[in-house]
This record gives sequence, C-alpha cells and structure tokens, in this order.
Amino acid sequence: MSLKVHILDPDPDCPASSLADELLVADFRNQTAIRRLSELADVLTYEIELADSDVLIDLSRARKPIHPAPETLKIIQNKYRQKVFLQEKKLPVPNFALLEDVARSTNTDLERFPLILKACENSYDGRGNRLIYSEEDIANAVSEKSPGKWMVEEIINFRKELSVMVARNESCQVSSFPVAENIHSDSILDTTLVPARISKHTEGIVQDIAEKTIDVLKGSGIFCVEMFLTTNGEILINEIAPRPHNSGHYSIEGCSISQFEQHIRAILNLPLPKPRLRSPTVMVNILGPREFEGEYYLDGLNELLSIEGLKLHLYGKRISKPRRKLGHVTITAASISDAIDKSRKAKSNLRIMNKT
Repeated sequence: MSLKVHILDPDPDCPASSLADELLVADFRNQTAIRRLSELADVLTYEIELADSDVLIDLSRARKPIHPAPETLKIIQNKYRQKVFLQEKKLPVPNFALLEDVARSTNTDLERFPLILKACENSYDGRGNRLIYSEEDIANAVSEKSPGKWMVEEIINFRKELSVMVARNESCQVSSFPVAENIHSDSILDTTLVPARISKHTEGIVQDIAEKTIDVLKGSGIFCVEMFLTTNGEILINEIAPRPHNSGHYSIEGCSISQFEQHIRAILNLPLPKPRLRSPTVMVNILGPREFEGEYYLDGLNELLSIEGLKLHLYGKRISKPRRKLGHVTITAASISDAIDKSRKAKSNLRIMNKT
C-alpha cells in the first residue's frame, strides 16, 4: 500500500525489525519514546495492550490521530474495568467481582469454588489467570505474582469458545469477519476453525453481540471480541482485544481480505469491504516447547510443507520460550473436516528443536 511504517518495540530483533522503515527500541510504556514515535508518524496505532495509555490520551488531546482511541485502551487494559464497562452497557458477561469484594458479596455464584482468578492488569494470552479451588489457592496464587488488583469470575460451562474480528473506520462503517471457533490449551490459543461449528441462528447472535460491543467502544481499527457459547445456549463476552488477534490470523489465506489490511484501512478511514470466507480454514499455532528456552529451528519442514493447502508463517523470533508463539500454519480445504484432518497431520510434524 506504499506506506512507510515506524515501530516501537523493546526487542531490537522483533519480527517487524527487518521490514520497518525505522525501529525505536524502547519499552512499550516509555513516554519519551512514544512521543518520539508520534513525531515520526502521521497516525499511531498499537497491537499490544501494554502501551502507556495515559501518554496516548495526552497525545490524542493534542490532536494526534491515534487508533483505536486511547480511552478504549485504558478500559481494556484492566480486566475488571473492562467487565464493569460491558456490564454497564447491558452486554452479556460472566459473574465477576474484585477479589477484596468477594467476602462481602451477596452473589452466590461467586461464593462457590472453583473460580477463575485473574490479574486485573498486565495479563493477556492467559497470563495471570489461575483456576482456584480454595482460599488457600488464592493466597498462594497472589503471593506468587507481583502485587496488584485481582478479580474472580465464575467458571463457565461452555460448549464452544468463539471470536469475531470486527473493523470500524472513522466514517462509522463497520465490517465483521466470519465467526471463528477457538480451542485453547493452558489458556493459550492452540487451534482456530472457520467456519465455527455452530448453527446459523447462533452465528447471527454472535455476530450481533460482537458488532454491538464495538459500537460502544471509541475509535477506529480492528477489534477481537472473544465469547463463550454456554451449555445452555447463552452467549457471554470473555474479553476484547483492540488490535489484530491471534484468532484472526486465518484470514490471511482464508478470507478475501486479511485482518491486517482491514486494520490499516480502518485507521486510515478507507472503505472496509465485507470479508468473504474463501474456503474452510484451520489455523494452528506454533508454540515454543516447555522443555527449553533458547535459539531453535523447525524440524520436519519437508513433511509439513507436503500437506496440501498448508501455508507456514514463522515470525522471526530468535529465541523460543515455553509456550511462546513462534508462528502458525494455516490449512485451507474443501471442508472443515478435511482441514481438521490435515491440521492434525501438521501438528504431528511441527517440531521446534533446541539449536544448541
């Protein structure tokens, strides 16, 4: 699209470093670096919730274009604040409360274990989440982590974990992607299937809730709305990500437009075409093994690339860490069952090996 891109990242070897026109190496919360980036770029955007929302709000008040709106980032950065906001907007969420309020809560759904304990801030991709079975578990979990506010949520008996990518531009045009079905392992996304294996009726409800959610948030860009389909057919919002999302990576090969191009169109107030699913698609994350941390290589490449319809994406991260997202594969096929079969074959050939 003939755009010059300047990025800020604390890692000099970050995946975008080889492609960006300029790289500022600094912490995501470094206010001086963020202000410097704002001088280099005509429009600011972000794809991680760790950015300093306060300095972004200051820049926005000084009429610097920032998308999505920093006020939206401020809400989403704190999981408790996010849930309160959604509840006030009459959007469906699980029962929740601040940890210090649980003892005096009259909400019987939060008086029974097990519960989900969540760090309110600095937590994404499952970080800071813990299943707890007793008050002792709470004390142990909180003592292991850095101090800060904690919240608890009821355990949701769900049939499916679903997500929808929704884009909006400054002209208030809204365009949503197909509903994705997500399978997690240890709170980290493992596999995404599109189309989701749900009824057309449920699909319509999920799309409607996703678009209503984006309607109450400020700013342009692409958003991911993660939801639960409960065993009794209810749809509950789990979390919102104000950025391109792992569960939308399938769109690169699977859709007529990718989530990344749609995000750029949205923040530049360009038209947002309706994404069309080209074929059933499965995305499988490539995660760092639990056994080691260090430089790595991908073994079994010939077997992997012999799978029809498979595309390999490695992000260029030099160091593997346990459960770190190093890349993904996308498999397109004539049917979702065929794509699933091929994804299982791909998983059996995905081997991250210690280079040393």
